[in-house]
Amino acid sequence: MRFIPLTTIAALLAAAPAFAADISWLTQSQQQAAQYPVEMEAINTLDGEGFTINRNEFQALGLNLADALRLAGSGSFQVVTAQVGSAAKDDPFLEGIDLIGVSTDMSELKDAVDAYRDAFNERLSGKFGVKAMAIWPFGPQVFLCGDEINDLDDLNGLKVRSFTASMSTLLENLDATPVTLSFPEVYPALQRGVASCGVTSPTSSNTGKWPEVTKSLYPLSVSGSVQAHLVNLDWLNSLSDEEGSAFAAAMTTLEDKLWTLAVETNGIAQSCSTGGDCPADGIYTSYDMTLAPVSDADKAKVAEIATSKILPEWAAKCEASYEGCIEIWNKTVGKARGLMIQ
Repeated sequence: MRFIPLTTIAALLAAAPAFAADISWLTQSQQQAAQYPVEMEAINTLDGEGFTINRNEFQALGLNLADALRLAGSGSFQVVTAQVGSAAKDDPFLEGIDLIGVSTDMSELKDAVDAYRDAFNERLSGKFGVKAMAIWPFGPQVFLCGDEINDLDDLNGLKVRSFTASMSTLLENLDATPVTLSFPEVYPALQRGVASCGVTSPTSSNTGKWPEVTKSLYPLSVSGSVQAHLVNLDWLNSLSDEEGSAFAAAMTTLEDKLWTLAVETNGIAQSCSTGGDCPADGIYTSYDMTLAPVSDADKAKVAEIATSKILPEWAAKCEASYEGCIEIWNKTVGKARGLMIQ
């Protein structure tokens, strides 16, 4: 995929709103994505509240998902969706909301997100001039591979798609080779053998047609792939009280519905991908992938790597760029998850 340099965006897009209630909305949710109807419902709600929304997709404009923070902070777009782990290349603190191996089911992740939300937004506003108005997950991040995989030992020597720093640490400690790829790049990478396996949610993999180029699914969840709808602060602060309240309410409803989607639909998507029951009138496609049972030993292995490798490595990078980072994490996510970085 060809990406457009940020320096040319202003010339390509007349994104600055003429009126406060005009929104240039940049999203990664394409029409086949499970999140698309939920996001469109929010956009339609805002339209009914008097906002004018110009919706664009990263993929259609050739923009890089990793540039979400700069696209929102610069005001090129007023609302931008971001994969937080990918955006965290600009600031390690952000990845603290969803470090690999820390929150491995949706209930754990919800506690972590709620605990970190205020600190997360304080950092976003102070450094990037944005606010996360909706924070939500794609769902449990599991392994899909081109060949048979029965446990984590089978990843030894394989090239596995990664999209966060802590995921790369996990893969390296499993003797796999992390290959950093954004979601749109994964299907062709699996197809060509650039990657042997990918990590994503059952929902995203099914709607993204990964089962066409993979054979086995190992449903060990290592994180939730937290996303955020980032909003330019200058634009947000320019809204009237009435506009601000209407916008905030729509974004809260959007977040709630995206959490519900992540919790309730990934089981259906996994069943569809692995030859189980699959609603004929749904958005998912039936495939016949092999589903391997998850062992307690592998769960323990991920937890041990998270404690001994991922947390110390992340903490060192985070503290170096943001003094007090470790203390903040311990009081928020760490407290919620019963973990402590020394």
